[in-house]
Parts: sequence; C-alpha cells; structure tokens
Amino acid sequence: MNSNQLEQEMIFDHLKVNIYKQRTAMGTAVGKVVANRLKDLLQQQKTVTMIFAAAPSQNEFLATLASEPGIDWKRVIALHMDEYIGLPESSPQCFRKYLEDHIINLVNPGEVHFLNGDAPSIADECQRYGNLLVEHPVDIVCCGIGENGHLAFNDPPVADFLDQKIVKVVELEEKCKQQQVNDGCFSSVAQVPMQAMTLTIPALLSGRYIYCIVPGTAKAEAVRTSLYGPVSTTCPASILRRHFRTTLYLDQDSASLL
Repeated sequence: MNSNQLEQEMIFDHLKVNIYKQRTAMGTAVGKVVANRLKDLLQQQKTVTMIFAAAPSQNEFLATLASEPGIDWKRVIALHMDEYIGLPESSPQCFRKYLEDHIINLVNPGEVHFLNGDAPSIADECQRYGNLLVEHPVDIVCCGIGENGHLAFNDPPVADFLDQKIVKVVELEEKCKQQQVNDGCFSSVAQVPMQAMTLTIPALLSGRYIYCIVPGTAKAEAVRTSLYGPVSTTCPASILRRHFRTTLYLDQDSASLL
C-alpha cells in the first residue's frame, strides 16, 4: 500500500478505518492488502477459503486482486455471500455472473461454490451451502455495506447478530431493492426479486479477516451510522466494530459525513 494515498486512519472500537482521497486509490490499496494476506496464509496452510461480495463497489478492488502476481489460486476455495431467488443462473443480474466476470474466470480458483437461486428446493440449497461453510472455515471475507447498512442481504428487518442459521432466505427491504436499481443492475424496483438467500451475520463474522470496501456518496449515511450509532441491527454493519480483524476502506465520498 502506498501510504501517500492514505488520507486518514481511524479506530472505532475494534474496527480499523482507512480513508483514501480517491476511489481508485482505495480499491488498489485494499486489493494489494488482500493479495498479501492471501500469500501469507497460503504459506501457512494448505488452502484458503474466501468469501466475495458481488457489487459495483468491489470493481476496483477485484481488478487489482485479479492482477496481483504470485498467488497460488489453485489452493483457494471461493464462495459468495448472497444470491437472488428465482433468477436463472444465466441472468446478467445474478451475483454468480458478476463474480465470474470480475474475479473467478480471471484467476480460476481451485474450488468455486456458488449459491443457486434457481434450485428446485431453496431450503436444501441453504443447507448445502451452510454445510460447505462448516467444512471450509472462512479465512477472508471481502464485503461491502449497503445503503441501508446491510451486510450481504441482512437488511435491518431480518438481520440477527445471534442467528442460529448459516444461510437463510430473506425478504428484501425496499431501500435495498432501490439500491439495486441505483447500481444499474435493474431498470426498476419492480424487477428486483422479492427474496434472496444470504449468509447470516454470524457466518460472515466467522471470517478470520474481514475487508470491507465502501466507496461513494450513496453510502455516506450508512457509514456514519455504522461508526457513530449504536451497535444494533437497525444498522447491521455496525457489528463490524466488534470484530478484531476487520478493516473498513472508504474513499472521500463515503467518508464525507464522518
């Protein structure tokens, strides 16, 4: 990481916050940090399990990570954190498609496991994916924060910091669906699926290292609430302040209300 690009560092409880002047500098910095963490872990263990988020906020980070040399991707197990229910796997809005285009097909990890939102039994699919996470304890989580403060699809009405499930079905909040339109994934809220599967908050927090990448003015209010508000499911991302190995990466826009 080029320290000259790092504008400010802050600490909120256990959460480290790095603020960059530009989005591209932020994405490049976190991409190199995650690449170095991957290399370090691969020197210590046979495989590394990673969870990826699928959203435009991850674009610069994933581009940097995919281009970093010296990573033995054949020993990486890749999973993702959420998926719409009812969309065919070939749909361009599927998170699987995003990750294939932005990281998976560029680096070809040794194992890739996707949630299937078009599975015949969604309950069985949640169980299958939950079993994968039990079999492969998570080393690295790369995530974002939603405009409503969600982590994955754990919107405020359904987020549970003590969730007994690993993967569950959720109803998407209106603000969450509007974000999908704002991101250019759908042309109207009516087109956004009503339900999704998501890794729960405890499943995400099981990761040994969490890197949260949050650029843009649309996320500024959620960032401020996450850092200065109570640790509460009214802003699910606030729970990141309780994880000992989490770094939140912001650009000047997303940090504008701090």
